[in-house]
Amino acid sequence: MSAERTARAFWPLWSVVALCIGALMLGLNDMLAVEVVWGASVIAVAATIWTLIWGLRRFKMPLRAEAIARIDARLPGRPIAALADTQAIGATDPASQAVWDTHIELMTDRTRDARVQPADLRVSDRDPYGLRYIALLFLAVGLIFGSILRVGTVTEIASGGTVSAAATGPVWEGWFEPPAYTGKPTLYLSDIPAGRLRVPQGSRVTLRLYGDVGALTVAETVSARTADIDSAAAALQSFEITQNGTLSINGEGGTEWSVIVEPDTPPSIAISAQVEADAMGEMSQSFIANDDYGVVAGTATVTLDLDLVDRSYGLAVDPEPRAALILDLPMPFNGDRQRFEETLIEDLSEHPFANLTVSILFEVEDALGQTGQSSDIKIVLPGRRFFQPMARAVIEQRRDILWSRENARSVVQILRAVSHRPEDIFTSEVPYLRLKAIVRRMDGVLDATGTISDSLQSEAAEALWELAIQLEDGSLADARERLERAQDRLSEAMRNGASDEEIAELMQELRDATEDYMRQLAQQNPQNVDGTDQPQTGENSRTITQDELQAMMDRIQELMEEGRMAEAQELMEELNEMMENLQVTENQNGEGGQSEGEQAMEGLSDTLREQQGLSDQAFRDLQEQFNPNAQAGESQQNEGRNGGQGQGEQHSGEGGQGEQGQEGEGQEGQQPGQGSQDGQGSEGQQGGPKAEQSLAQRQQALRDELSRQRNNLPGAGSKEGDAARDALDRAGEAMDGAEQALRNNDLAEAIDQQSEAMDALREGMQSLGEAMAQNDQQQDQQQGQGQEQGDFTASQSQQNRDPLGRQAGNEGQIGSAEDLLQGDDVYRRAGELLDEIRRRSSEQDRPEVERDYLRRLLDRF
Repeated sequence: MSAERTARAFWPLWSVVALCIGALMLGLNDMLAVEVVWGASVIAVAATIWTLIWGLRRFKMPLRAEAIARIDARLPGRPIAALADTQAIGATDPASQAVWDTHIELMTDRTRDARVQPADLRVSDRDPYGLRYIALLFLAVGLIFGSILRVGTVTEIASGGTVSAAATGPVWEGWFEPPAYTGKPTLYLSDIPAGRLRVPQGSRVTLRLYGDVGALTVAETVSARTADIDSAAAALQSFEITQNGTLSINGEGGTEWSVIVEPDTPPSIAISAQVEADAMGEMSQSFIANDDYGVVAGTATVTLDLDLVDRSYGLAVDPEPRAALILDLPMPFNGDRQRFEETLIEDLSEHPFANLTVSILFEVEDALGQTGQSSDIKIVLPGRRFFQPMARAVIEQRRDILWSRENARSVVQILRAVSHRPEDIFTSEVPYLRLKAIVRRMDGVLDATGTISDSLQSEAAEALWELAIQLEDGSLADARERLERAQDRLSEAMRNGASDEEIAELMQELRDATEDYMRQLAQQNPQNVDGTDQPQTGENSRTITQDELQAMMDRIQELMEEGRMAEAQELMEELNEMMENLQVTENQNGEGGQSEGEQAMEGLSDTLREQQGLSDQAFRDLQEQFNPNAQAGESQQNEGRNGGQGQGEQHSGEGGQGEQGQEGEGQEGQQPGQGSQDGQGSEGQQGGPKAEQSLAQRQQALRDELSRQRNNLPGAGSKEGDAARDALDRAGEAMDGAEQALRNNDLAEAIDQQSEAMDALREGMQSLGEAMAQNDQQQDQQQGQGQEQGDFTASQSQQNRDPLGRQAGNEGQIGSAEDLLQGDDVYRRAGELLDEIRRRSSEQDRPEVERDYLRRLLDRF
């Protein structure tokens, strides 16, 4: 209460004092005339006396009773005052006395909650205009920008001096500014005592001299400037410190420092681990960088080391000059760059230096422009490993033609030689035709000019790379071929001693191929599987579950990583034999014993698959309209427009015909709609009205087949059977619309109609499946075999499982409806898909119609 009354009574006095001291600290008395200063002084003294008297008259020391009353007022019922009361009436009545005693006890209990009340120092009700804040602002400005020593100058004026006499004579101020990249603060010289002074290299000194010219001078030996009398006495001086020396201010109030420059050391970088590479050719190289203030950038320079290259075969000739490859090093996005460890990750598998011995030099730079280098490392630049023999031969020739254009003639000869018997090498005519087109293009230019140009060299290298990728990964005709390819690649890796990373990738490829094959088996034979990967064929038949398959493949990978290739090969042969037995069993079960509903379901599945192929072909033709070079057969169209890509699988058997078989008129006896297994028939490659007419005929034939399947559809009269027929009717109408659109060369409309047809086909298959399940249930009930309902349900559940033991879906799709990706894998897979869509949508060489489709996917998801 004393503090509250003091604040409310003397706040004007404090405001006047703060205002006067702030004005004196800012030196206003030195700037104004003497008369003005005297007048202001009189007013200040009068205001101080008046506010003091005003405060004393209003200040009253609080009494004890007031303090108790304030505390009592904060308690409910004022218990302290109640304790001082006496009973007015009924003091002799026992009942009344008991009530009074109870009241006193309650008030006593409430007094125990008494607490000291905090002081309320607010005076806003007495200072509504905030004058005290104005005075406080003056005082704060004086403390920051003024000096407390200036307050004493007012006494000189009081003793009869003048304003100019009150000044202390010549003054100066100055500061050091270190380079911004050091992150160090500015140093004010007036706060630094004389003596040694350490400053970073590149710091700048700024000095301001006040008073008469020549009263203060600057002498220094830390910069490279030329000293003379005029520059030493200049009012404003600024120079950069370049060396050790002295800095002094001569004159009244001057001082001297011995300046020592702290040099900025160059950065350094070192390799922290061995280079790592995966089977796809992506390299990873870790490094550690250091600098006293921080690294700003870095590069890795890759140069070919001819002394360590095996100069044999295509590398025997002198290589063409090729600039060194310069890669930017990754830098931390945030945090300290004085010392950090990062990893350079690059995919250089397509670079001409891939799989050749190179020298890599790491270099970093700091903000001052100084550089630091690591020692050269000699490595074989990682490239993608190819296991397919033909793909390896193509990549080797690609390396030779990039090495020197002088190898072009030998590359053509070697490619002709290795592709002489295409039926023994190529599983599809598409890669063979691409290879022949590349050879024909290079051979034609060599015959005309004797050499190839830089553009053709790059074009041939890119075409050979794409061909090798197709040969290695290839679009296989079905899941079984993919499984066999994965097994062959893994066996080849066992023989060649692959690394752990390559083994892991190849094993994952084998797992994916196996899962894809089992899924295809479930689609083709949905009713003849029992939850394992091998149907029951007898009492001694062996069943292998999905877990056992995974355990076997895990064991193969473990043996390979341990270097026990012989044992891994034996286990691999056992797995191959198991899959071959599964293929035989599947064929036996597929040849006979199918019910009418199963045959109908299989027919509809084939129709859906063929419709999907037609839709894919129409989409490729639509791409070709917008971008004639979008298709994989670009080189064939440029060099052999009459090529026989529509020859289908027959071409591999006619490879001995050479180029005549490629450049002829095509197979005259080939019916419209025939093509290779990947759907790239003649109409898909040639374009034009003839191609659309052929697609329309194939669509019409597929519509007729669907009509036949509808007429033979089982389950007539049931709700599910009628629903299946209605869905097939809608699919037929959509096929009619697609056929008409194809005849009118409206590919976009045809694709939409084909999509509707496929949706209707799936609905029909769903309804047919429900009708078959209901029919089976009714037959089992009519047979009355005495089986309990639980056994029947278990049997039905077992029959509805796929070869891997998963429960089949009930949404009209053949396959499992279970959540196969659980936990974080769902979000990881979704993220990977989105990243891949973003990457493809940003590639400028893709057709615009495809990029538009990808952008619409991104907008939706």
